This record gives sequence, structure tokens and C-alpha cells, in this order.
Amino acid sequence: MNKVELASTQWQREMPELDLLPMEVVARLGTATRLISRDYLNPFFKNHGLQQGEFDVLATLRRSGSPYELVPTQLFEALMISSGGMTNRLDRLEKAGSIARKPNPEDRRGTLVALTEEGLELINRIFPLHVENEAKALTTLSKKEQQTLQGLLEKLLDGLDAE
Repeated sequence: MNKVELASTQWQREMPELDLLPMEVVARLGTATRLISRDYLNPFFKNHGLQQGEFDVLATLRRSGSPYELVPTQLFEALMISSGGMTNRLDRLEKAGSIARKPNPEDRRGTLVALTEEGLELINRIFPLHVENEAKALTTLSKKEQQTLQGLLEKLLDGLDAE
């Protein structure tokens, strides 16, 4: 019996009148997220000398298209983090030579964050490996089951965003 089943069984015994399905679904979503991060994502990023947040910055810059640069506000809005959290990530990536901050020609007081050649090479090399790693995490689900889960999670997130 896994932890979610144990907790649900105990709560069902203590409060049999409650429908515990929502608790079980949310607990399983959280547990799956933690296990995938612990067993797949964190080791992958560590193996490539990154933290997940740093990878997210590189990936966001890369998927923005050439010239692979954004203003810091666009980055922290895309990644849904605070400007302070973004500054720490950018400092680490700049020190590693993966990004460069440069003056924004459209805003004299602003800056642009751009992938360096080294950063572009890094994200181009590891992104396909990252997707492969995520696929390994989902191997217990068939492609059809993954598509079903993706659709259900999309519907859930759309509902949560609407609230």
C-alpha cells in the first residue's frame, strides 16, 4: 500500500462521510511531481552543471527564437518567478558564460538577456536529452495514456487559471 492509499484508508475510517477522491488526486499529482524531480530532473540538471531554474532560463531564451534575447521582465513573467529569483539565476548563468546582459537599444535604462554562443550550444545539446529523460519518467504509461493525461491536466490547468 502506498502513502496516498494509506492516508486515504485512514481518513476513510475516521471520516467515512467524506469523498476523498479530490485529496487522492491532488496527493498523487504532488507525489508524481516530487518523484520525477528527485529521480529524473534534478540528477539530469546536476549532471549538466545546472539547476532546474537555470535550465528554464536557457530554454526560455532558446525557444524565443533568434536572436535568443529577452528583457528580464519577459523572462520572469514567462517563468512565473520573482524578479529577485530571476536575478540570482541570471547572475549564476552569466558567471558560467551561458548568458550575457547587454544594453537594450530600445530602452537606454534597460538591459537584454541573451544566450551566448556557449549557452546556445549547451541548450541545443541538452534539450533533446532532457525530453528523452522526461520520456523515461513516463515509460509506465503508453503513448495513448500520456495523451489522455496531458489532456486532463490541460483541462485542469485551464480551470485553475480561470478562477
